[in-house]
Amino acid sequence: MIVEKNSKVYIAGHRGLVGSALLRHLKEKGYINTVIRTSKELDLRRQADVEIFFQKEKPEYVFLVAAKVGGIEANISNPADFIYDNLAIQSNIIHSAFKTNIRKLLFVSSSCSYPRLCNQPMKEEYILSGKPEPTNEYYAIAKICGMKMVEAYYKQYGAAFFSLIFPNIYGIGDNFNLASSHVISALIRKMYEAKIKRLPSVEIWGTGNARREFLYADDVAEASFFFMKNLCGREILNVGAGKDISIKDLAYLIRNVVGYDGKLLFDTNRPDGMPQKLLDVSRMESYGWIPSVSLEEGIKNTYQWFLQNYKEILRDENDKG
Repeated sequence: MIVEKNSKVYIAGHRGLVGSALLRHLKEKGYINTVIRTSKELDLRRQADVEIFFQKEKPEYVFLVAAKVGGIEANISNPADFIYDNLAIQSNIIHSAFKTNIRKLLFVSSSCSYPRLCNQPMKEEYILSGKPEPTNEYYAIAKICGMKMVEAYYKQYGAAFFSLIFPNIYGIGDNFNLASSHVISALIRKMYEAKIKRLPSVEIWGTGNARREFLYADDVAEASFFFMKNLCGREILNVGAGKDISIKDLAYLIRNVVGYDGKLLFDTNRPDGMPQKLLDVSRMESYGWIPSVSLEEGIKNTYQWFLQNYKEILRDENDKG
């Protein structure tokens, strides 16, 4: 476990949704000896660069939260990027962490790793019991490889590496670019822009019948820190809210938070993705950890952050465009 406040902690992916929440969480707890690098400073896809970084910095603990992520449209459009980037990032970090004898590593995985038609709720032993959802197949395969790599390094070398499987994550600092965002941030932006433009309706992909489980990013950070202290190695553990919601009900909840009074139109010609992704969190609860932020509270917090940063979001998109 992390004992000393000055333990050297590397957060891979500190500018992402989970990484930024984790960095805030560690600072609040007094862990000031964090090691971070932007993608411009360190390209995690380059093995030699990652090895040099680990040899120089020699972190004691690694939170491997760096990943290429996105919604259904991004996954369908960029399958090669999703499998290559994620395989390269996680392989380079896991192997370099082993070579430099770090004390413990957490690999962050996703409920997308479970088979498309998985029994619900999804138990950890159901991994690899069926084929993945086609709309995120390449991301799912990469995440499965990451979990198995962590397991392999424990089996062969006794490395204290473990994996946490999270559901859909949202929160402060989320990605609101409609070409690559996940469902909550996409719906917040769509409904806000429809509201200020006085549009009569908002179009939503799919039937609205698919069910999803969501976990607020700050809860993800808290859980990551908790299990870094309490797991020993090899474990694959579900960490979630233990309940889900239909996309249709989610859309109306966001509609109420945003204050949009137009119609919601569901495009049934667009894919739903997996019918349901509900994690079995009984093992998680046996360790004594449960999330603290409700879905409605988390969406309200996320919406307020979006409002405060909307102009900057637009400016960043224009600069990149």
